Amino acid sequence: MSYSSYGSEPTGRPDPAGDAGGPARPGRRRRSPQGDAPAGGHPASHSAPAYDQGSGRRAAGPPDAEWNTAQLPPPARPGSAPGPRPAPADPRARAGDPRRGPVDPRTRRSEAAFEDTQSMGQVAGARPAAPGPRREPPGAETVVSRESRDPGPRRSRRAPGGPGRPGGPAGPGEPAGPGRPGPDGRGPGDGPPGGRRARRSSDGEPPRRGWTRFLPNWKIVMAAFVVIAAGVFGMIAVAYANTPLPDERSAKETATAQGSTIYYANGDVMARLGTERYTLDSLKDDVPAVVQDAVIGAENDTFREDSGISLSGMVRSLWSTASGQQVQGASTITQQMARGFFDNLNNERSITRKVKEIFIAVKLDKEWEKDKVLLYYLNIVPFGRNTYGIEAAARSFFGKKTKDLTAAQAAYLAGRIQQPGNFDQQEANKNFAGTQERFNYVIRQMAKTWPDKYADLPNTAKFPKIRAQKVRNNLSGFRGYMLDAALAELKDRLPASVLKSGGYRVYTTFDKKLMQAAADAVHNNTRPLSPEIHTSLAAVDPRNGRVIAFYGGKNYLGKHPDQFNDAFAARKQAASAFKPYVLAAWLHAGYSLNSFVPGNETVPKVLEGTTKVTNEHSMPAAITVTSATAHSINTAYASMAYQVGLDKVKEVAAGAGIPRDELDRDEAEHKYLMSIGTALVTPLEQAGGYSIFANQGKHYKTHVVLRVEDANKNVVIPEDKSFTQVISPSESADAVEALRAVVKEGTGRGAALPDRPVAGKTGTNNQNKEAWFVGFAPQLSTAVGMYREQCVNKKGKILTGREICPNGYIGKEISLGNIQGATYPSQVWKAFMAAAMNGKPVEQFPEPPRGGEPENIVPSPTPTPTPTETDPGFPDGNGLPDGNGFPDDNSGNPDNNGDPNNNGGGCLPWDDSCNNNNNGGGGGGDPFNQGNAPADPATPTPTPSAPGGRRSTPAPSR
Repeated sequence: MSYSSYGSEPTGRPDPAGDAGGPARPGRRRRSPQGDAPAGGHPASHSAPAYDQGSGRRAAGPPDAEWNTAQLPPPARPGSAPGPRPAPADPRARAGDPRRGPVDPRTRRSEAAFEDTQSMGQVAGARPAAPGPRREPPGAETVVSRESRDPGPRRSRRAPGGPGRPGGPAGPGEPAGPGRPGPDGRGPGDGPPGGRRARRSSDGEPPRRGWTRFLPNWKIVMAAFVVIAAGVFGMIAVAYANTPLPDERSAKETATAQGSTIYYANGDVMARLGTERYTLDSLKDDVPAVVQDAVIGAENDTFREDSGISLSGMVRSLWSTASGQQVQGASTITQQMARGFFDNLNNERSITRKVKEIFIAVKLDKEWEKDKVLLYYLNIVPFGRNTYGIEAAARSFFGKKTKDLTAAQAAYLAGRIQQPGNFDQQEANKNFAGTQERFNYVIRQMAKTWPDKYADLPNTAKFPKIRAQKVRNNLSGFRGYMLDAALAELKDRLPASVLKSGGYRVYTTFDKKLMQAAADAVHNNTRPLSPEIHTSLAAVDPRNGRVIAFYGGKNYLGKHPDQFNDAFAARKQAASAFKPYVLAAWLHAGYSLNSFVPGNETVPKVLEGTTKVTNEHSMPAAITVTSATAHSINTAYASMAYQVGLDKVKEVAAGAGIPRDELDRDEAEHKYLMSIGTALVTPLEQAGGYSIFANQGKHYKTHVVLRVEDANKNVVIPEDKSFTQVISPSESADAVEALRAVVKEGTGRGAALPDRPVAGKTGTNNQNKEAWFVGFAPQLSTAVGMYREQCVNKKGKILTGREICPNGYIGKEISLGNIQGATYPSQVWKAFMAAAMNGKPVEQFPEPPRGGEPENIVPSPTPTPTPTETDPGFPDGNGLPDGNGFPDDNSGNPDNNGDPNNNGGGCLPWDDSCNNNNNGGGGGGDPFNQGNAPADPATPTPTPSAPGGRRSTPAPSR
């Protein structure tokens, strides 16, 4: 900016007449390229020479050398040390001037203005001029500001306060500039120090300081809000337009829908879900006004006026829920009816469900009359006791029709709509407090909403007498377990809420006669045992995966109801009943049954991450795989798993239906102990898993639903017939050959059937906490498992002799005593299979090809193998030479030859069904120790089982 706006520019040199600054040629204000002027201004002793700068063309300046010399700073005084440049002196302070005092070095506003003027002139090409005195206005005092600070070597071009400009000091020889007051002024003007001029933003707003400068501009925020709101409104409009509305026909079908029926495999009725409906056709003729008012007062008192939704109701619901006094829901009657029409809305629990419900309610309110909405609502709403609709509820609770209900009875039924299931449970326990409270609420609502009709009702209405419920015996005995199993399988495709009103026909795989046979086999063979002992059974058809029968508990609804299905949910250690999966992996890897495996120690001796694996009795150094299977040799099977790899074992077991996550968890915790049975399984999984041996290597997923038909008998859910080929038919046949040896001469001899071939495997873990027998015929695979629990509370108090633990107690698993896989489990299995196979054709297993390569994984010298099932019997009658249980080699137990306690008629060393009357005491299960000696220190110590949950903590098996 030119100084011409504020007067002529000072020359910067003394006036010869009166030391007054003469006018200077107007020019641009620029800084000298040499930087700021030296401290103290330009004293006469070394100031630049003055040249005439009058009007007209500028006179020629001195030569460049003279000009450059003139720009040099004054020489330092001798002896002075270098240091910071002193503050410039006030050029206006003249000798003898009484108004001037000593110049404060911290105040140099006038000097800065002078230096700026000189710099501007030099940049413009003019010669520097000597400073001239400042003209003071008449009567004005010169004030030196003590608040200003040294501006530093450079000054910002944006900073106000230049000479003659607003907010700055007066230029040399000119009156003071019109300063704007402010704390950042650079020099004295004719008023308070000038302020620093604020920089404005592009939109004209003053700049923001501090944290506010990080906030977005309000205009941007408003624009973004408008865009988002428009998008949301558009999405809502599209969703509303695409929301379907049920027509009157579908509404009628929904209102008249029937409950569903569950059938046995032969077509006999097992159970029914829901109830038969009584549909009302006319609100005016069939539903009296008192019933309508009771329902409206209880559920939606603005029903006649609202538009299908109630914003006030939503707010009220939030408040009452937060305060713990919720009495009326947020959904209107129209919304509840919309939810009843669409099953998917009834099952969803999300904001999307609520939005759909609102859209349908608004559409219904626009297109249907209020009376029609209320009529259909009263025909579909549940009231408890498996009743749907007001007419069914009136008959169930009061034994009368809807049109005959009193005001008190109508209020009771209307109050039940809020929580019908909870009220059922409370009243079943003779607790009527909940329904009494709701009854009183409905009465008050009726009096408040229609005072002209019901003002006296709170004083006259009494809680009505309720008719006793007629209990349908759907769930007693084992029917409850079957129904639970079917509903669990269908829950992802047809939830129970849909089945109760959909009129479906569900055909299950259960054989009614075999279900009873399973219960009889358990009861008849475990009668003398403690109630603490749980026995479960599952039977699967290996040709299709159908669950034919099971036993999961004594009574679903008995004196001590037990709704935990042991057959489907009790996950326990498989013990040696897991070994057939290792056998299948061995054969699948290309090894044969004739391979030699170690009988008394693992190969290698130390298995990584695994405690030492031993047998409870001595065995030969090398035995065949068939013999190792028949006599359940731990060292052999751990070595076989090491040879093929645990991944291969898990692959076979998972293909047979054992959950992969359980297998992975077991491997991580127990490594190679998994091969001898630390994995957790259920009886159903074991029965389905052994189907790969009974059905030539194929595994069908176990299931309990044959098909589901709708009300018109159309199949809506067919049977799943897919299968997996886990091992080849030849490998399966070889595995069956080894498992048949278990029943012929091994630990499972007690399970043999006299009229047909069977195969299987026993299982007993350490401490006898779980005992199994899993076996099969070509037509049926069955698993039997047993475990024992005592009831313990948090204080350690034990309740004995209880099958079901009361509240406050949990089940703690304890030893079964002398029960092993070859005793009670084998007996139960045999009794059931005899009944199940009665009258069935006798089928033979395929001939074993005995394929694969014989492998000897026992370190040399190669020992003589033990006899197999093809070897001739022994003359002493116990199947063993010399009466000692072992072939004559150094690995046997020769000291037992003349043992008077054995007498040649004791337990076989591999028979875990017998322990020489030791009964688990003293000798830790050693069949040659009758309690007179300590247990073998080499026997692995089991991991203790965790209490509760009917789920074992894994422990090494035998």
